[in-house]
Amino acid sequence: PPYLSPHHTMSSRPQATVLSVTGDKTSTQVPIPDVFSAPIRVDIIRHVHRTCANRLRQPYAVNDYAGHQVSAQSWGTGRAVSRIPRVNGSGTHRSGQGAFGNMCRGGRMFNPTRVWRKWCGRLPTSSRRYATVSAIAASGVSPLVLGRGHKIEKIAEVPFVVSNDIESFTKTKQAVQFLKAVGAYADVERCIASKTVRAGKGKGRGRRYKKSKGPLVVYKTNNGVAQAFRAIEGVDATSVDRLNVLQLAPGGQPGRFIIWTEDAFKALATKFGSYDQKNSSNLVNYGVPFTLPEPVMKNTDVSAIIESDAIQSVASGPKLNIIAVPTRKINALKSWKSMRKLNPYGIVQNRRGLLKPSKVNEKAQNGEFLKSVRKIDF
Repeated sequence: PPYLSPHHTMSSRPQATVLSVTGDKTSTQVPIPDVFSAPIRVDIIRHVHRTCANRLRQPYAVNDYAGHQVSAQSWGTGRAVSRIPRVNGSGTHRSGQGAFGNMCRGGRMFNPTRVWRKWCGRLPTSSRRYATVSAIAASGVSPLVLGRGHKIEKIAEVPFVVSNDIESFTKTKQAVQFLKAVGAYADVERCIASKTVRAGKGKGRGRRYKKSKGPLVVYKTNNGVAQAFRAIEGVDATSVDRLNVLQLAPGGQPGRFIIWTEDAFKALATKFGSYDQKNSSNLVNYGVPFTLPEPVMKNTDVSAIIESDAIQSVASGPKLNIIAVPTRKINALKSWKSMRKLNPYGIVQNRRGLLKPSKVNEKAQNGEFLKSVRKIDF
C-alpha cells in the first residue's frame, strides 16, 4: 500500500535525466541513489559543521612576555597605596606607576591566551558521515534549495545531473556558457550582486570581501573542470571522493544547489551503498561496513496513515456521550483510601504504629511502678 512504501520522501523519483552541455535533455536515465532518501538531520549537520569549521581556526596567543617587560616591584604596606607592583626608578612619569596587572596601563591581559587551548571538539567518523549523507539528501529537495536562496527557477529538476563533458572544460568561458545554457547562471549573478566589503578588521587580514555561496560542481575526474570553475564568483568544484559538510551545507544550512556529473552521480551508490547492499569500502567500528541511516518513520504523513482503509477497518469508532466526572482533591493524611493509592505500604506502617507502645504510655507506666515500690515497707 502507498502508506507503507519504504523510504517515501520528496526525492524518491526512480531516475534522473542527464542533461547535455547545451542544456538539452538526453535519453540517458540514471537511477537516483538511496543516499537521497536518507533522513535530513539539521541538528547533526550544524554540529558537524561547527566542529569542522573550528578545526580550520588559526591558533593565536599573546606574547609570553607581554606586559612584563619592565622592572617593577611592590612597595609593600604602610605607604597608603595599593600593593600592585610599581615601576622602579625616578625622574620620569613612568616610575612609580603600576605594572604587570591587567588593571594597569601597559600591563598584561587577564588570563593570557595560549596556543594549546581546545580549539575544536571530538568528532566521530559516524557523525561526520551521517551529516554528509543528510546534506546530500537535502540537496535533492527543491524547497530546501530554494530556502537557502538559490535561484533554481529555470532548472529542470533536482538532483541536477549533467553529462561528463564538463569534466574536460579548461576555460572559464566554457564554464560560463554552460551555466547560462542550463539556467544556473542566475544563481551566479546572485552571488556577484551579494559581494560586499567585510565589516571589522578582517578586511585587512586577507578576507576583505563577503559573498554568498553559489552552485557546487561535483565531478568524478578532474580533466580541467576545477580550473574552469574556480574563477567564477560563488561557484565551487570538488571531487565526489572528497565531499564534506563545509561544502555541502555552508554555514550549517542544508540544501545547497549541486551540479552532478554523470559519473559522480553514479559513484554515490558505490561510495555510500544502499539499503539493500552495504558498502564494504567505508568501514567503521573495527571493520563494520557503513550503513545508510534510515528515518524513524517511512512515511511522515500521519493523517494519510490514519485515514487509510487498512487502519480505519480495524480502528474502533468514536466514543459518544462521555460524561466527565468532576474530581475532588482529598487530603491523603486524613483519608486512608487516598493514602492507599499513594502509599500502599502505609497500612502496614499504621498497624505497626498502633501495636507499638508510645513513649507517653511507657513513662506513665514507669511512674506508677515507682510509686508502688515506695509504698512497700521493707
